[in-house]
Amino acid sequence: MSPTAGTTTVGILHPGSMGVAIASQLRRVGSQVVWDPTGRSPATIRRAREAGLTAVSGGLAELLRLSDVVIALCPPAAAEDVALQVAEHSPVGKVYVEANAVSPERVRRIADALPLAVVIDAAVIGSPPSGGKQPRFYVSGPGEGVDQLDRLFTATDVQVCPLGEEIGRASALKLAYTSYQKVSRVLAALAYGAAEANGVGRELLDIAALRSGSYLAETDYVPKTAARAWRWAPELAEAAELVAEAGLPDDLMRAAAVVLSRWEDVRDADLSVEEALEKLREGIPRMVNPVL
Repeated sequence: MSPTAGTTTVGILHPGSMGVAIASQLRRVGSQVVWDPTGRSPATIRRAREAGLTAVSGGLAELLRLSDVVIALCPPAAAEDVALQVAEHSPVGKVYVEANAVSPERVRRIADALPLAVVIDAAVIGSPPSGGKQPRFYVSGPGEGVDQLDRLFTATDVQVCPLGEEIGRASALKLAYTSYQKVSRVLAALAYGAAEANGVGRELLDIAALRSGSYLAETDYVPKTAARAWRWAPELAEAAELVAEAGLPDDLMRAAAVVLSRWEDVRDADLSVEEALEKLREGIPRMVNPVL
């Protein structure tokens, strides 16, 4: 297989819900998107096939040979391992977009591990770009790489927002935002669970409804938080690193990550509020730390 003349070929590592949605946007505006199915789950293979992504048969080496731009979107704990696997193939001149929720220090290590590539530090803020949703793609790094991404996503629902050339700025922004967003959801789940257990859940919601935009009033998000906990816990562990590097206490971030780990066995499950809270009571907490 060879790229179509005049098009930009993008490699996706690996197509989860966000990766597939971004890949679909790129395909819509004429880019070719390739991915490596080696070792991927049936669910990932199904998502990629439904999105019309092109599977390579020669593994990561072929994906890198064909791609002009590689976008890494995977669980935070795997980010460095993925980058090191890419580095083994000497990706000279390729634009490598590190779009995982990792600390600035980790993204700088990833950049150091890929000296032959143009490494871009990136952060997706917002929901996957489908159904009219328009996330922002904050990026920092070498100007030529940032400019290429800006052109790549022109006319898509993904808005590229440059943050300058310093690697780590996009990751810092992502983790600063995710630390508030995700810990707030965890606190809302705990507060509602405690109130419900004492028969005052409805009254708590009445109070929360007096304040517009309160996460506490959105009880339907409790099971969504449970289903996403497997991704959120490592992100908050990374956010704890960011907070600690800023000289601030990281206890709250790490505690929230441990609470989320109680939902580890309900990955992407479709639960009710009651089932999610029961799983939270039953779960065995574990320490959640980023891979160093």
